[in-house]
This record gives sequence, structure tokens and C-alpha cells, in this order.
Amino acid sequence: MQKEEWVLRPVCGNKTRVKIREGTVLINFPLDCPKCRQESLVDAQNFENNNSEKKEQKIE
Repeated sequence: MQKEEWVLRPVCGNKTRVKIREGTVLINFPLDCPKCRQESLVDAQNFENNNSEKKEQKIE
């Protein structure tokens, strides 16, 4: 069975509704937070979130 982890929001650190597995690569993935209601673009590879402080916007 492959290892899975929740993707954490880089700004507030909250857990999102997205899980990634080993070998998953996310590039410019729009990640939204249900608690702080903001969205940001993230990059992730090998369970590491490589957020380069990309554009964030408030979800209405």
C-alpha cells in the first residue's frame, strides 16, 4: 500500500481536503482552505510543499 499524506495549507497550516501519494507531483495546483477561505497556487513533490509565495485570492 502506498503512503498517503494530507496537503497542508502553506499560509495558515490547516489541513485541506486533498491527499497526495508517493510520486505525486503538483505544479501550480489551486489549493483552497475551507477555514480561512483563501486560495493559493502550490507546487508539491515527494510530500514537500514547495510554495513560492504565489498569488493568493479570497474565495467569495
